[in-house]
Amino acid sequence: MSLPKQLVTALPYFANSAELFSIIAEKPWSVFLDSGYPYSNQGRYDILASDPVCTLLTHGDVTEITQNGQSIQSTANPFDLVKQYLLPTCLENNVDLPFNGGAIGYFSYDLARRLEKLPTIAEDAEHIAEMAVGIYAWALIVDHHQQKTYLVGQAIDSQAWQSLIDQFSFVSPQPAADDFNVIGDIVCNMDKSAYSYAYNRIKAYLKEGDCYQVNLSQRFVAPCQGNPWTAYQRLRAINSAPFSCYLNLPEVQILSSSPECFLKVSQGMVETKPIKGTRSRKQDSVDDARQINGLIHSSKDQAENVMIVDLLRNDISKTCKKGSVQVPKLFAVESYATVHHLVSTVTGVLAEGQQAVDLLKSCFPGGSVTGAPKIRAMEVIEELEPNRRGIYCGTIGYIGFNGNMDSNIAIRTLVHSDGTIRFWAGGGIVNDSVLEEEYQECFDKAAAMLDLLRQLTAKQ
Repeated sequence: MSLPKQLVTALPYFANSAELFSIIAEKPWSVFLDSGYPYSNQGRYDILASDPVCTLLTHGDVTEITQNGQSIQSTANPFDLVKQYLLPTCLENNVDLPFNGGAIGYFSYDLARRLEKLPTIAEDAEHIAEMAVGIYAWALIVDHHQQKTYLVGQAIDSQAWQSLIDQFSFVSPQPAADDFNVIGDIVCNMDKSAYSYAYNRIKAYLKEGDCYQVNLSQRFVAPCQGNPWTAYQRLRAINSAPFSCYLNLPEVQILSSSPECFLKVSQGMVETKPIKGTRSRKQDSVDDARQINGLIHSSKDQAENVMIVDLLRNDISKTCKKGSVQVPKLFAVESYATVHHLVSTVTGVLAEGQQAVDLLKSCFPGGSVTGAPKIRAMEVIEELEPNRRGIYCGTIGYIGFNGNMDSNIAIRTLVHSDGTIRFWAGGGIVNDSVLEEEYQECFDKAAAMLDLLRQLTAKQ
């Protein structure tokens, strides 16, 4: 029996995919996985979609699954449910594109509670789903390297398909989105004294050999009003990054300018690129080069990076072929709008019978934003950070019907709901850490988000 054909139609190319996404930006469950182009050329593909045929929303122990206007509830593991709802579609993969329809959404950091037993100490001020995933029958794929655009899909009638083609074949001026304004102070959940206390507790745990590294983060929040899509368009202009995205979901809007790849699967090949090691950018080119040189030769940053490389080697080996896990690149420098990062690359090959969702489940959450050993670091985070992380340090991305996956670490990410916008910033604490440097690193990483919110602050 032959497999159903993949629907593929070439469309006109537009360099700025935000113009295309503006056509569907106000639709519930519209999603934009953004490479950052044209502000950055570090990424290649943009993926746009809306109108999912199925949605999965996890709150606590229950996932609500909505399909064809009907909803059911399940207490099964959320990762397993995503895998289940991806499985029924078998397609002939007759197009060389990264995504041919499938799951797009987020898996919040706190979804780890469905995988590990963790204490309950920090305040949950998020009040949003731990997982929000849509299953999409069609998507727009923009390839900026080839300057081509494709509409891909399956199980769509000819009239609906033609309507999508017409919708995305030209960009017409859209009604101006409402302004977005910050209408109060930006408040951090830790002042210098509170951060110092948490930092010193971590250093004590490190000294005792309780753990080797712990990521400590601060949460920033401000009241706001207006359309967050407007804010995202400004964010991508000032802090472009290859793993950015905008998700317009029923409970929340997510504005991410993440530079970090969590897990990528392409035809069974696995890649993860942990970030550990940061220096702020300088306006003067000589000073900026000095920052890069200092990062390259920092034994502290290298030690911090290699701890997470070892952790991720172990994590991906759970679902990869024995002997296939390699580290082809160690301590490479990648530069972004406000910071330089030390980035390593770990690769592997999925074992027989293992799928992308299995890999995600076995590695979740990313070790670069927990510490090592992972479970103990997460226990310390729950003890010392005043608020739950929610989406921050979880992952956002896609898992395709074709078995491919690409996902970010949800850092440099703003979350909007219930009249507030918030974000987090942090860094890994190790034995060689210095309090003042770690505290300043939080603000170096927060710089673009703070700049954005200050720009958007309503004039009184």
